[in-house]
Amino acid sequence: MSATSPPPREPTTSARLRRVPVVTRIQRGWLAVLAAMLLFDMADSSSFAYVAPAIRTQWGLSIGDIGTITAAAFLGMFVGSVIGGRLADRFGRKRTMVVATIFYSVCSLLSAASTGIYDLALYRVLTGCGLMATTVVLLTYVSEMFPSAKRGRVQATVSAVSLLGVPAMAWLSRWIVPMGPSAWRAIFILGGMGLLAALVSVKVLPESVRWLESQGRTAEAELVVAKIENEAMNALGERLPAAQAEALPPELSPRDLISAGYLRRTIVLCITLSFAISAFYGFNAWMPTLLVEHGLEPSQSLEYTSILSLAAVPGAILAMLFVDRVDRRTAVLVIYVVIAALMLVFGLADDTTVLLGTGLLITVLLQASTVCVYAYMPEIFPTQLRALGAGLGNGAGRLATFVATFVIAAILTRLGYTAVFVSLAAALLLAGLTIGVLGERTRGRSLEEISAVAEAGKSGAGRPAEEDVTNVT
Repeated sequence: MSATSPPPREPTTSARLRRVPVVTRIQRGWLAVLAAMLLFDMADSSSFAYVAPAIRTQWGLSIGDIGTITAAAFLGMFVGSVIGGRLADRFGRKRTMVVATIFYSVCSLLSAASTGIYDLALYRVLTGCGLMATTVVLLTYVSEMFPSAKRGRVQATVSAVSLLGVPAMAWLSRWIVPMGPSAWRAIFILGGMGLLAALVSVKVLPESVRWLESQGRTAEAELVVAKIENEAMNALGERLPAAQAEALPPELSPRDLISAGYLRRTIVLCITLSFAISAFYGFNAWMPTLLVEHGLEPSQSLEYTSILSLAAVPGAILAMLFVDRVDRRTAVLVIYVVIAALMLVFGLADDTTVLLGTGLLITVLLQASTVCVYAYMPEIFPTQLRALGAGLGNGAGRLATFVATFVIAAILTRLGYTAVFVSLAAALLLAGLTIGVLGERTRGRSLEEISAVAEAGKSGAGRPAEEDVTNVT
């Protein structure tokens, strides 16, 4: 008597979503809301850098004091990144994004009312917590809700729009801060406008299909996917390709991030982002203060940094040209090596034209690399652990930046301006080599396929996990 074959599996909602080849009208609406949320996030995260010289003058603070407040925000970012990721995996992407956005907006408004270094540092800790929870979960949401073949370009689009918040905050600071000793408070009030984006997102954004599916809420996921499928077929004028059935992922818990399947990915991401984010913020967050120490007047420093901030959006747009065509780990390695060389030129230059030109190139490439890293982070972890995995890596980077802030202050005080940029160049080289040599290949692979490679040891099957999952990118 022959064994009865198991009934064929039905394609999951994730598989149905993945085979959609275009970004539909409804998804473009989500993209606009997500970009707005991240725009306010980016604007707020850069606000202190632009008001730091004015606060230092009004309150008579030292460079060390500025470093303390800057570092406080990164300590909050570490906490928010990890906790936000865990909450998103447990309670949902949308709910966590909305709550985190409201939280950081309120804390930014409180920053505007601060009376001294200690309460301002506390508010920046709390603001950083909300900011990074929003960022990590939003990036996770984008990776899960848009076509596989266009993940990088969608991330780049969201980044390009959101990065408008950086030059907007820079130019508003240049205009507002000189108005009076306490005019800097208005910049933090502007940072609290993320409340508006949070209110809109409640009405517009659905919950992540992949998260709903992982929680067994398939009926809700079905409603969202059906809308996307209908719009895609109307846009294409033809039926969609058949969705393939796939093996269900095994049950996972947070401790699996440090087990055999995902340990290497977690470590590589943490090391890469520890060096990369420290260098990124070492350049951007410290730039106004560094230029003043280099001999510029505070007003000149704001003018220079305002001009440099204009290169942020072109950097994200540049990434659109290659982010889905070149493997992300290779792109990041090459970009970091080039930026490291430019950091050395910037640190040694005295000519204004060289400073400005090199600074613009550094800013463009830093933002291009950020798009690649933002796309890479959530790709390498499974749905059940995606936000937490990305949060751990990102959180490690923020914690390292917390430490690096004091290191940069010490290097600037004891060794001088040029030594700061030599250190930043070394950090970027180490970040590039780590991800370039040890990182995962993600180009041309579905989220499920990338995750399944690491799950092979847990599945108990006698064949590689890639055979259980159909690549439908």
